[in-house]
Amino acid sequence: MQLIECVPNFSEGNDPNIIKQITNEIESVEGVRLLNVDPGKATNRTVVTMVGQPGPVIEAAFKAIKKAGELIDMSKHKGEHPRMGATDVCPLIPIANISMEETANYAQQLAKRVGEELSIPVYLYEAAQPNAARNNLSVIRAGEYEGFFKKIKQPEWAPDFGPAEFDAKRGGTVIGARDFLVAYNINLNTTSTRRANAIAFDVREAGRNIEVDGKKVNQPGTLKSVKAIGWYIEEYGVAQISMNLTNINITPVHIAFDEVCTKATARGIRVTGSELVGLIPLKAMTDAGKYFLQKQKRSTGVSEKELIKIAIKSMGLDELGPFKPEERIIEYMLANAADHKLVSMTLIDFANETARESPAPGGGSISAYVGALGVSLATMVANLSSHKKGWDERWKEFSDWAEKGEKYKSTLLQLVDADTAAFNKIMEAFGLPKATDAEKATCAEAIQAATKYAIEIPFKVMETAYASMEVIKAMVIEGNPNSVTDAGVGALCARAAVMGAFMNVRINATGYKDKTFTEDVIARGNDIQNKTLALEAEILELVNEKIGV
Repeated sequence: MQLIECVPNFSEGNDPNIIKQITNEIESVEGVRLLNVDPGKATNRTVVTMVGQPGPVIEAAFKAIKKAGELIDMSKHKGEHPRMGATDVCPLIPIANISMEETANYAQQLAKRVGEELSIPVYLYEAAQPNAARNNLSVIRAGEYEGFFKKIKQPEWAPDFGPAEFDAKRGGTVIGARDFLVAYNINLNTTSTRRANAIAFDVREAGRNIEVDGKKVNQPGTLKSVKAIGWYIEEYGVAQISMNLTNINITPVHIAFDEVCTKATARGIRVTGSELVGLIPLKAMTDAGKYFLQKQKRSTGVSEKELIKIAIKSMGLDELGPFKPEERIIEYMLANAADHKLVSMTLIDFANETARESPAPGGGSISAYVGALGVSLATMVANLSSHKKGWDERWKEFSDWAEKGEKYKSTLLQLVDADTAAFNKIMEAFGLPKATDAEKATCAEAIQAATKYAIEIPFKVMETAYASMEVIKAMVIEGNPNSVTDAGVGALCARAAVMGAFMNVRINATGYKDKTFTEDVIARGNDIQNKTLALEAEILELVNEKIGV
């Protein structure tokens, strides 16, 4: 499935009734999911995030742009953020199984429709704009709403679509395609816009113009792929550095935050926190958590939830209001609760769910969970060892082991629900209609496909649980000796996970007709099981030697 994200910015941030009418248009389109609505009072601007397949997203964006033009009067608009129209900018971002070129084509389709059907002047930007001289948003928007009545008459600034007349009520719109952008504001303990701008110029890639030997020369800022300005936000009573991070692989959020801290301190100003506008990828948050832990020489092999918590607190993302990861991280917004139903349960509920008169969750899911517990014990030993008094010089070594353990744990936890889903697929296949020969053939094919999946999932449990024993063994040998029995129990769990999952592989293989496939899987499964038993015996011998009793 192709997925694109659309992040229209509407020039209204104070009237919830107007904002709701616009977002209602988006929600009226089937196949589009409204992920986030982020109004700003001082900027008088709302950033909306939606995602879906290209066709429905284009329809939803068109309807929202139309509604915004009906409800927002730009002749009366005031706000801190640069703007030129009721729908100021509307970017499309490729998310899954779609190229930037394809996304740009969709942006051009949307722009053409808005220009022709709504008679709004539209400018293309970034990947959707073939003319490199006018693909930069800030260059297009220069002069803002007030200056566009004259600007639009200049031949070089004729719109790409729509009339070359600036609409006093609706203004103009910029539509394009770009990479994922993070809109990020950093809070300062000053009310001075001039000083905030000085810091923004210090860090933004475009930098500032300075005079050298009577000539103006550009002095670049310190951060690549960063746009920034300073402004005062009356709503909060502080100045901010407002940033667009256009490539977080080049300049991640945490690097931008730290660099602004450095430049602010040099100017006698302190950063007090920061603010995310819209959504952010999960990796950006976990990378930030790891970065700040590493600065403290602490283990980074902690849970995803803990990494996010560290990132929030380190960058003060909750200073101006609550930061709820489930509402701000794009992967969490797109997640299907059914995909992690079991691992989201309490221990008691999970045990009760297993015990009731239902065949799932069964041995496969339990094997995966036992494996997750086993490597979790080893990860615990690694983290304890990383923080052990007197072992400070080895913190990175144990942190690396803990990170490995976390990866194995995460995979095994995903497989808990995946195994039950695999069983349910088989049941669904058996429930397909069989009234005609064609239906019987379709049913048989579905059963075979589901059976193969039900073999592959527990086999993945075997592979992962066995691989996790490298962490377990290392922690028995190198880890905190006071926790050696914890690692030993981890080995017992890993062995149980491998053997339990192999039982599922074998019984499901009896129902699969491709004997070449099943014979290969069984042979590889036997090899993993034998290696697991041998490694378990080796680990337990090491544990018993260390116990010494």
